[in-house]
Amino acid sequence: MHLHETDRGAAEPPRRRDPVFAAATRMLAFALSPAAALVTPGRARLTACRWALAARFPAECLDGLTPDARAAFEAARTRALWEYGVLLGLTSGFRDRDTQTALYLAEVRRCGSVAEARRWALPPEESRHVAGTAMDVRPTEGAQWLERHGALHSLYRVYDNEWWHFEYRPDGCPPRLPHPGARDRRLFRRAERVIDLDLTCSAA
Repeated sequence: MHLHETDRGAAEPPRRRDPVFAAATRMLAFALSPAAALVTPGRARLTACRWALAARFPAECLDGLTPDARAAFEAARTRALWEYGVLLGLTSGFRDRDTQTALYLAEVRRCGSVAEARRWALPPEESRHVAGTAMDVRPTEGAQWLERHGALHSLYRVYDNEWWHFEYRPDGCPPRLPHPGARDRRLFRRAERVIDLDLTCSAA
């Protein structure tokens, strides 16, 4: 099943309990700061944030992200928590080839066509999740914060239809695409032009 099957591109409405969770998590981070300062001098905020968010989102896993992508994401979520009181959780980060293949094939079955499936999932050889540089985040408020401030950490939203999907792009802001498969249509049109040119040259 797609990780955001119920959303299909629509942002989740805020829940009444979300501000309570955010406040409690921030209070926990404050409470953990003295211990974090002892364990990691000079990095207390990052460590306290890491511990507090692990309590709030116990199922999340940052393993498999590239070191630079992970560092950027942790820096962003630390800033979001301490400076803005916003929680930034990870729904899905790194995926191995088998997991991404299964997700992609399930989407093909659900949609009934490869073209439609590629609006929501890509095969493993094209997925930045497999490369360890893509992050699906939550909640909606966290994604909105990251869309506004993520550039400071080289983290960008790249698809119009996936509010949750961000990628680590140290080379700068990539063009926003309507959906994951949109880049293929551009390449296909380019290939069509090449084919037309070849046919014209052959006819000449």
